[in-house]
Amino acid sequence: MILRSDLGPYQSKVDARVDQWNSIGFSERLKRNDTTLWPNAPSTEVDERLGWLSLKRTMGPRIDGIIDLAREVREEGITNIVLLGMGGSSLAPCVFRRTFGVADGHPDLTVLDSTHPDAVGEVRRSVDPRTTLFIVSSKSGTTIETMSLYRYFWKETEMTVNEPGKQFIAVTDPSTPLARLAAEKGFRRVFEAPPDVGGRYSALSDFGLVPAALIGVDVRSLLETAFKTWEAGSGSYHNDGLTLGASLGELTMSGRDKITILASASVRAFPIWVEQLIAESTGKSGRGMVPIVGEPIHQDAYPPDRTFVGISLDGEERAVQDRIDKMNEAGHPTIHMIMEDMIELGMAMFEWELAIASAATIMGIDPFDQPDVQDTKNMARRMMSTITSDRGAVKNVETFYPDEPNRMWVAIDEWSSQARQGDYVSIQAYLAYTPEKHEELQQLREDLMSSIGVATTLGYGPRFLHSTGQLHKGGPNTGLFLQLVDYPNNNIPVPGAGYTFGELTQAEALGDYAVLTDRGRRVLRIDLGDDGAESISRLRKDFEAVAGQRRAKVIV
Repeated sequence: MILRSDLGPYQSKVDARVDQWNSIGFSERLKRNDTTLWPNAPSTEVDERLGWLSLKRTMGPRIDGIIDLAREVREEGITNIVLLGMGGSSLAPCVFRRTFGVADGHPDLTVLDSTHPDAVGEVRRSVDPRTTLFIVSSKSGTTIETMSLYRYFWKETEMTVNEPGKQFIAVTDPSTPLARLAAEKGFRRVFEAPPDVGGRYSALSDFGLVPAALIGVDVRSLLETAFKTWEAGSGSYHNDGLTLGASLGELTMSGRDKITILASASVRAFPIWVEQLIAESTGKSGRGMVPIVGEPIHQDAYPPDRTFVGISLDGEERAVQDRIDKMNEAGHPTIHMIMEDMIELGMAMFEWELAIASAATIMGIDPFDQPDVQDTKNMARRMMSTITSDRGAVKNVETFYPDEPNRMWVAIDEWSSQARQGDYVSIQAYLAYTPEKHEELQQLREDLMSSIGVATTLGYGPRFLHSTGQLHKGGPNTGLFLQLVDYPNNNIPVPGAGYTFGELTQAEALGDYAVLTDRGRRVLRIDLGDDGAESISRLRKDFEAVAGQRRAKVIV
């Protein structure tokens, strides 16, 4: 692993921070799980969340059992794995699948972290329950999205095979409702992960390693390599993770809080995992780093709130380095992490965990809690109760529609004119992913960058609620939120739950809207109807019309 940086005038602050950490024995104290490193966090809570530092020791004895399962299902002719999970339970498996691919003879992996009925229906049509293994993955064992997906796929499997339990495994904490359910239903296997590891720090625990092994990743080497540098260091030695943490923490406190991540081709999925780690760990108490992932390259000058971080595989770093050099020449601080080979992905994950946990000590926050996520969950439940009791009657929610162009244009103008220097736009798409929609949404990001002049992010709901949602509510009030909803082509009931997947998705969008507005956030909610990518294209034209009117006023 190689870490390069050119921080310009900020280098002296980072050097001073590293010297200060050396003087207090930061590395050794962290290895001893010294909770006093985070004085703004309850020591008992921090103590219960530091298990990620010792996962090599904890997970090492479990590797044989995980590999045995992978061999077992392969020999039985399983051709597909479907992981049902959200946030920390789904992002690392998604990155492993996109980065390593599928080894010869192993089943493919699909990660379903959406409750949109179009997304659920698409996965159902793509698999045969008789040759599919479902992973129900939830740390708490109560996640409503995950358990709703379980209800649906259990029912579908139950109608197809005689022993549905053999088609399911669970990954959860010890003694959770999911663990008990799995025992009752006769799941093939239950993996109880270390309970002292938070969801976003769980990539190298059962939550990440079980699905990785099933697609043929060498999880033993992945785990061993991850901790190689950390275990070798001692005394005043600082590894790349702590150096990265000192840099990001000091840059954020100096106003460079838009952490813009660039990645080379082989590791292009990795930033979606980093995004959650940054946003959910730091976005609280009115502070936070804003991760910018997958943003279209913008040729104009960027405002002075950016830090550019490159992540590359050795041999692919040139394109990323060229972009970083241009940003550095323009006066922006830059950092470049280069992995020597693919198996160092585990090391990169651990180094980023060290970086964000240590940066939090500079920012004066607790990196292990997520207080505002629970508020959104509670509000979604209240919205669900309203929706299911009075089908769709939800008050105090202002929604705009494309077939009302004049009203839409006024709303867009009022919303976008509130942008200030240092803000960012968050597109919250409660839509089912398709390549066509994603391309249009990326074009919309580029349009907004040009017309408003601020950083942009894009998340699919409800997935992002478990990723960047904490930052949106608990971080700095610098976000402009564009919530996009639609009509699903086909709704799907959740068996035995009394609601549909469409209603669940609607309730989560409404709950998100309610909490954002309650926190004084600037929100524009638009219902796109049922025209898919075409409706997003029309929306882009609406934004362009408003921008054109604004330019015309300036010229006059």
